[in-house]
Amino acid sequence: DVQLQASGGGLVQAGETLRLSCTASGRTFGSYDMSWVRQAPGKGPEYVSATNSGGGTSYYADSVKGRFTIPRDNAKNAVYLQMNSLKPEDTAVYYCRAQRMGTTTVYWGQGTQVTVSS
Repeated sequence: DVQLQASGGGLVQAGETLRLSCTASGRTFGSYDMSWVRQAPGKGPEYVSATNSGGGTSYYADSVKGRFTIPRDNAKNAVYLQMNSLKPEDTAVYYCRAQRMGTTTVYWGQGTQVTVSS
């Protein structure tokens, strides 16, 4: 099993930057594909970004492409969400998600709130 701890959310103004962190327990972090999912009030979940286990492949939702990046550091058991040029529509609770390679086994971290004021 892996336990995920997300942090880094907060209240910022439009145009500012935040960096979310998700750290994982255990010794097999490099075996997990990682993603960030957000949920805004009254809306369904949105897959914001994902990266494969080695960090060589990334996915970005159209809504964040060009503004967000998803670096990971397997030596630190961590994945990040670098969020630049934040917009009010980025306001949501952000969750990190781990999926073990080649399986349907998924783990979720607790959410971290991001609020962007206009």
